[in-house]
Amino acid sequence: MLDVLIKNGTLVDGTGRPMFRADIGIKDGKISQIGKLHDEKGEVEIEADGKMVCPGFIDVNNHSDTFWQIFLEPSLPSLVYQGITTIIGGNCGSSLSPLASAKTIESIQKWVDMRKVSINWLREKEFFKVVESKKLSVNFATLVGHGTLRRGVLKDEARNLSPKENNFIKKLLADSLKEGALGMSTGLIYTHARLAPTEELVDLAKVIEKFGGVYTSHIRGEREELIESIEEVIKIARISKVKAHISHLKVMGKKNWPLMVEALRIIEHAKTQGIDITFDVYPYTNTGSVLYTLLPSWVAEGGKHAMIHRLRDAVIRKKVIREMKKTGVDFGRVEIAISPLNKTLARRKISEIAISQEKTPAEAIIDILIASEGRVITSMEVLSEDNVRLAIAHPLSIISTNGSGYSEKHKESGEVVHPRCFGTFIKVLSQYVQKERIISWEEAIKKMTSMPAEKFNISRRGKLQKGYFADILVIDPDKLESPANKENPYRYSKGIDFMFINGKLSIENGQYNDGRFGQIIGK
Repeated sequence: MLDVLIKNGTLVDGTGRPMFRADIGIKDGKISQIGKLHDEKGEVEIEADGKMVCPGFIDVNNHSDTFWQIFLEPSLPSLVYQGITTIIGGNCGSSLSPLASAKTIESIQKWVDMRKVSINWLREKEFFKVVESKKLSVNFATLVGHGTLRRGVLKDEARNLSPKENNFIKKLLADSLKEGALGMSTGLIYTHARLAPTEELVDLAKVIEKFGGVYTSHIRGEREELIESIEEVIKIARISKVKAHISHLKVMGKKNWPLMVEALRIIEHAKTQGIDITFDVYPYTNTGSVLYTLLPSWVAEGGKHAMIHRLRDAVIRKKVIREMKKTGVDFGRVEIAISPLNKTLARRKISEIAISQEKTPAEAIIDILIASEGRVITSMEVLSEDNVRLAIAHPLSIISTNGSGYSEKHKESGEVVHPRCFGTFIKVLSQYVQKERIISWEEAIKKMTSMPAEKFNISRRGKLQKGYFADILVIDPDKLESPANKENPYRYSKGIDFMFINGKLSIENGQYNDGRFGQIIGK
């Protein structure tokens, strides 16, 4: 007898091939049979007539680790309700391991309160054991953060690595890859990585390539610097032969929006030249970013304390304001999303705060950064909907949240999280597949399942195939809804009738049962 029999479903198997009707049998956490299973019985039987059956979604750009949520809220319901069964952490240059020194973990202080979690690990395998003890609701894998490696040796210094230091972080990276990390990520817009020369990244990429891992990059610039930033990723991949992936591809600012077509052309050309390159995208036009990235890059050199010290200096402050005005960016439109100061700042635009304090937006930004010790996350409406569509429909794109897992109760914190944390995957299906039809069911599901699994070397997941882990969704296409929005992000997605993670039932009749059946991938 089968553990589970899913009957009469329309299978979208993740490969991109046309959907077909079939039954699926699950036994011992794996897919044991696919076909006409009329003679089989299951301890649990699900009638899936009129429903879509597909693999669980894999979120390659997730921040539930560096936002502490895997520790504070390991059930991660906003991800589960989207159909996400696997997340990859360690993105955008920051990971929670390996820790070369106590200072290393400070690479994530721009996002979270460092005091909320006790750190009792150093190496990758020790970190995996701690995460495993939390019993996550989803499978978890991680990249190694380049900023984490760098900060481990440089601490608060802003300079190039010495040959000895370079060799040390290469060994740290190699050890982590041996212990199960999937690759390395960069966050080249952030303080401790901005000074890293391309040659340093090539050196590290060669280490990644030896282990068959992935080099992912939050590129140096997403405004007028977009093209040269993408070309740097391609150069690194060409020299090192590493598999390359661009995190949350986007172009910010209306005057820069036309660059997206050229960016996609360059990526396509690189692919035709034999470079293994992809990118991920989320289906929203507002971004979530750290407030200090709006400052001239030199202000944050040397870390948070150096930045705050500079901003307190009257002469430097005037220079910063002059340079900010020259950029032409409308800083007043920036909205505060998360701040340690108080709940009253959340949802307020910089322009409103500036007017109430009789200051310019640039002055208000500086004062907010000083008062919050640099830890402010913002929301900005700076992306083009047409570009979002182009990216989602592109054959080299993978769907990701670039967000974190939360419960609806987190609303009480006063933090305004990005709606992508609750809605990404279901929004793609309900809006861009069902409503606008810019991609097919088969293409969309492939971008959420087999493409990320193959790119990031996640074995036996991402397809409905015999012998694969039973991460399976039963979707009711008539119920698909992604109600989370900028005004009210704390709303769970709808349409996942049943979810199995490693063969165990996690969503039943549309309701998450708080099942914590995730496994560590790569350990």
